[in-house]
Amino acid sequence: MEKLYKFCQSCGMPIKTAEDSGTNADGSQSGRFCAHCFQGGKFTLPDLTLDQMKKRVKGKLKDFGIPGFLTWIFTRNIPKLERWK
Repeated sequence: MEKLYKFCQSCGMPIKTAEDSGTNADGSQSGRFCAHCFQGGKFTLPDLTLDQMKKRVKGKLKDFGIPGFLTWIFTRNIPKLERWK
């Protein structure tokens, strides 16, 4: 059985519900990645670099009204996630 994570191992987004979870190739829920990053067993943006992911997440957080200094706090651990090891 696939290990279940509380946070997406690509972008760091919290995975709280089934709707938040990505899907594996067989259609089952991914316990590792969110729906924004992983669908049908593949990354939605397979060529994205670590730096691009950090910028993307910071941009999304700013869109939600999160102050810039907090975006750094929320993105500082992205390099430690499974996708980027």
